[in-house]
Amino acid sequence: MSISNLFGGADSLTEGKRAPRRTFASKNDNGDTSLYPAPPQDPSDFLWLMSEEPHRTRRMAIMKAHPEVTKLMGYEPLTKYIVLAVVSLQIYLAIYLRHTSPYSPLFIFIAYAIGGTANHNLFLAIHEITHNLAFPGVVPNRILAIFANLPIGIPYSAAFKGYHIEHHKFMGQDGIDTDLPTRFELLFLNNVLGKVFFATFQILFYALRPGFVRAQRLTKWHILNLTVELLFDYILVRTFGARPLIYLLMSSFFAGSLHPCAGHFIAEHYLWDGMDQETFSYYGPLNILAYNVGYHNEHHDFPSIPGSRLPALRALAPEFYDVMPSHPSWPMVTINFIRDNEVGLFARGKRMAKNKEKEAAMETGKEVCGVDDEGDKNE
Repeated sequence: MSISNLFGGADSLTEGKRAPRRTFASKNDNGDTSLYPAPPQDPSDFLWLMSEEPHRTRRMAIMKAHPEVTKLMGYEPLTKYIVLAVVSLQIYLAIYLRHTSPYSPLFIFIAYAIGGTANHNLFLAIHEITHNLAFPGVVPNRILAIFANLPIGIPYSAAFKGYHIEHHKFMGQDGIDTDLPTRFELLFLNNVLGKVFFATFQILFYALRPGFVRAQRLTKWHILNLTVELLFDYILVRTFGARPLIYLLMSSFFAGSLHPCAGHFIAEHYLWDGMDQETFSYYGPLNILAYNVGYHNEHHDFPSIPGSRLPALRALAPEFYDVMPSHPSWPMVTINFIRDNEVGLFARGKRMAKNKEKEAAMETGKEVCGVDDEGDKNE
């Protein structure tokens, strides 16, 4: 089977409608290789899995085959400087546009093309910092995350940490992993218009869904995040008027809407073409703007390796990563998600959460939300 068969159909609009990635190589008893199609997923329900999430098993296998992988682990010193540069850029642009109407083409273009890209970069900076990959200590990482949160306009870094660590530890578990769509979303958005609505406003789904599925306990870090963000917004509006804050909020909306980089939200964990592969990577150029979050199988296998070293992880263990299907384009993932009837909100793998695991998740929630900073290690 050629490596091109690992990619999912159309890489650009000029190629027409995507070809389903449902053809796989299989050997018969005589050793001959033949091709067979996998059936599409039932669109009326999620794919309920009985197997363990795959990343822990693959991590153990890679560590056994390549013990030197531990040399890639640790924090990335450059992250704090990148965060400082992007935060400074956004504050500068917000103030620069204070005399420009938010309805003007210039304002909208800058908010989408520059602001949306910059704030998406900050989303993923906070993701990187959530894993304690900017500093060797826990507290400096938390403070940097709150700083990176400033141009986003809405406080979320403290809450994101708790939900995201649970996404790693309890991936796919219903009622714990808030990255999963709810049955309400499945029932009401399971059509083309629904998928357009979801893709356009997905940032709101990721912001609001966790509160309905699994509320967090309020901690000192939530309060600090809220206080600092509201104080920053107040000073910005008081000093320069409302337009700078409108610019930042528009940038955040565009960053999580129909933006080229936002395709990674759908690309990472949606199921495609009848496969039960729960995580997909993307190795294209947009990773430069996104802390290499496209290397998502690699990230879930080794969350303690910073994005800057994930390409080195893939190069170290090609026998594990180069044989897995991956996405060739984030923007085309969004387009294919909308126009393909074989993928939708239903295309996620779920597991039933056992009582023991729910109890463990509760304990995890206490740790990552700041009750036990000593237990807050790289996840």
